[in-house]
Amino acid sequence: MAITAQQVKELREVTGAGPLDCKNALQQFEGDMTRAADFLREKGLAKAAKKAGRATNDGIIHIYLHHNNRLGVMVELNCETDFVAKTDIFRTLANDIALQIANLAPEYVRREDIPQSVIDAERDLQRRRALEEGKPEAVVDKIVDGRMAKFYEELALLEQPFIKDDSVTIGDMITRAIAELGENITLSRFARFEVGQSAADEA
Repeated sequence: MAITAQQVKELREVTGAGPLDCKNALQQFEGDMTRAADFLREKGLAKAAKKAGRATNDGIIHIYLHHNNRLGVMVELNCETDFVAKTDIFRTLANDIALQIANLAPEYVRREDIPQSVIDAERDLQRRRALEEGKPEAVVDKIVDGRMAKFYEELALLEQPFIKDDSVTIGDMITRAIAELGENITLSRFARFEVGQSAADEA
């Protein structure tokens, strides 16, 4: 069937894939936008996974200041080349990540960064809480696992749903950018500063 330029444009807006990939996907699925989008997302995620181990020695330090200049965030977002570091997609991603940090104040980049002692203490707390609530012993572990998932989401930036679109996490956004830009992207570190907040409070 004939695929129109408008269909290709709409699919590009949804997936971020290139025009030729969009056209081929639409032809493959006979104009079915949903199936074509799912196919391109899977293809993009597979490409992104292959790039995950590649070194990211370039990138930018992005600084975000809240409108009242009483809150600021610095983010180091890395990629493989200065070409990608200069793209609007990469810089928009850095700004969106900084905006997330400004609003939700995560403490770590990823869950693996959270000290085991902190995780153990939280798990013990949630287990005691579940038992005190009278939950059956047989389901306590499942309840604790669910609450720990929320705990990770609050502390680890990559696990947080994006404040502008809670259907995707910050980790998902980075993966999508990898698929779109064709380079590995990593978030190395961040710092959040708020007027009146001491170093002890930030720690």
